This record gives sequence, structure tokens and C-alpha cells, in this order.
Amino acid sequence: MISFAKEKLEWLNKAVKNTNTSIKKKIVSRYSNPSSEIDNSNTVINKSRNTDVNVLLNRVRLNQKNESRKKLYFSAAASAGLLLFGLVIF
Repeated sequence: MISFAKEKLEWLNKAVKNTNTSIKKKIVSRYSNPSSEIDNSNTVINKSRNTDVNVLLNRVRLNQKNESRKKLYFSAAASAGLLLFGLVIF
């Protein structure tokens, strides 16, 4: 494997090294500056992220409502299953 890398494929070695460093730069920049984003031309675009608290609270309420409905449906189905099972056996 080392002999393959030492052959006359210097252009390939340079290309691989360049992509490796660009990937490292992208990863480091994502974690070092959370309010910025990298586009395809390797430039950093600053984005401010604003969220509305009411939107988040409404989403939480909807999730709780859906979970309570799922629990109710499950308990109703389990009760009906137990009732049918009891009627079939006895």
C-alpha cells in the first residue's frame, strides 16, 4: 500500500490531501462558530437564528395532546382485547 502511494500518482495524492483539509475546515468551522454556515464555495455565511417562544410552546402542547390520544387509543384497544379474550375463554 505504501508503494502505491509513492508511485507517479502525485496529483492524486495532492487531491486527496486537499479534500481532507477542506473537510477538516468545514467540520471545525461548524463547531467553532454555531451562527455561521458554509456554502459550496467554502465561504462562511452568518445566519442569526431567532425562534418564537410561542411557536415552541404550541408545538409542545400539540405533542402532549397527540401522546395522550395515543395512550388513550392504546389503553382502549388493550381493554377491548382483554374483554374479547375473556369472553372467548369463558
